[in-house]
Amino acid sequence: MTKRDYYEVLGVSKTATEQEIKKAYREKALQYHPDRNPDNPEAEEKFKEAAEAYDVLSNADKRAQYDRFGHAGVRGAGSDFQSMNMEDLFSHFGSVFEEFGFGGGHFGHFRSNFGGGRGRVVRKGSNIRIKVKLTLEEIAKGVEKNIKVQKQIPCDACGSTGAKSPDAVKTCPTCKGTGFVVQVQQSVFGTMQVQSECPACHGEGKIITDKCPKCYGNGTVKGEEIINIRIPAGAAHNMQLTVRGKGNAAPNKGVNGDLFVLIEEEKHPLFERDGNNIYLEYYVSFSQAALGDTVEIPTLDGKARVKIVAGTQPGTLLRLSGKGLPSLQGYGYGKGDLIVNVNVWIPKHLSKEEKQMVEQLATSENFKPQPPKQASFFQRIRKIFE
Repeated sequence: MTKRDYYEVLGVSKTATEQEIKKAYREKALQYHPDRNPDNPEAEEKFKEAAEAYDVLSNADKRAQYDRFGHAGVRGAGSDFQSMNMEDLFSHFGSVFEEFGFGGGHFGHFRSNFGGGRGRVVRKGSNIRIKVKLTLEEIAKGVEKNIKVQKQIPCDACGSTGAKSPDAVKTCPTCKGTGFVVQVQQSVFGTMQVQSECPACHGEGKIITDKCPKCYGNGTVKGEEIINIRIPAGAAHNMQLTVRGKGNAAPNKGVNGDLFVLIEEEKHPLFERDGNNIYLEYYVSFSQAALGDTVEIPTLDGKARVKIVAGTQPGTLLRLSGKGLPSLQGYGYGKGDLIVNVNVWIPKHLSKEEKQMVEQLATSENFKPQPPKQASFFQRIRKIFE
């Protein structure tokens, strides 16, 4: 299914401010909230679509990547909000839904009964950010990498509950298992009831009387996981991918955090990148430039045979169409080009015989410097892209 433009989903322009995006999302969230549309099966899909658009456009880094590369610039494994259940979605936004009046929660928490009354707090694990280095060859074809990530994983001794045994978990006596307490306050407007998270159990409704000896009540322990990451062809330096649910585990069987993968492009020994085009400095001998020759030029996927015409001048630019990098999926089409800057290699040291031959050539009128007949370097640069 083709994704709609995020700006179109929220009904805002590409120059919309942060507040305009937030306001637009609030309207969409209220319009398509599942609790308000029990008989409309499409409401939940549109609600998730709006949430996905807001997730990207409300984040400056993600928005910049989206504006440059489209959906592919912010896509990572498991990043499709349509595949998320409502609890995962609620945990992802935390306090945003609280502000909209969709239920409780704060950063790192959400209520297990989405859209309904108050309930047990479900915690969310923290996010992890890693860097992945890629060569130009890997960027040209796309690559899958298995990355070993050090992270918090669920404690296998207690099943992530943090308790030594099931009998070590008791109903919180302060809130009677509700996860919240109600206080009565007097104000200029009269008597008000203020509902807040229970300070004894921190909103979970239960307390641990005997902690797990392995995780000391945290529900998570240090561990590692090998995570498969698919990086699309045409990825750019500093592009960020998101792998949902592969961050740190949360205690008490909560929702895992996310893994953010930052692309780092390694410097290539031969090529320099400019967008989808790549540049190569290639040297030929004096005889090749003067007499002409057919040479093999290195490319990202092997070699290409190129004809050097007789009389080729230093600084001549050759363009190999389609030998550059592919456009990132969802942003542009086709491939860039390989631009070859041909230079003539001048030996630094000559033998006695070689020096004599060069001196003989120097007496010929044909080897004396002539006024340039070709366009300037900058004119040739412009012409090659016309």
